[in-house]
Amino acid sequence: MYPSPFRKTASSINPSSIPREVFADALTERAAGIVIAHNHASGQCFPRAQDRRVTERLAEAGHLLGIELLDHVILTRDGQYSFSDSIIRIQ
Repeated sequence: MYPSPFRKTASSINPSSIPREVFADALTERAAGIVIAHNHASGQCFPRAQDRRVTERLAEAGHLLGIELLDHVILTRDGQYSFSDSIIRIQ
């Protein structure tokens, strides 16, 4: 397993600067696409309204930057939710 140069923590990302923080390393590394993931400690595997808004915002930013948002995955102790595998598609 390789260490990820793109790893960010929730405490290091301010919601108003999410696209800037998420794409900073991807731009530096000239990435063509990214996958983002976060956990729901509550165990609720389905996306919240904020998760949908952030996903849409990141997809729009990625489109402008030429870096595709390939997936947004929500992880819980009992499972995971993938936006790319769901009805809620990444635009």
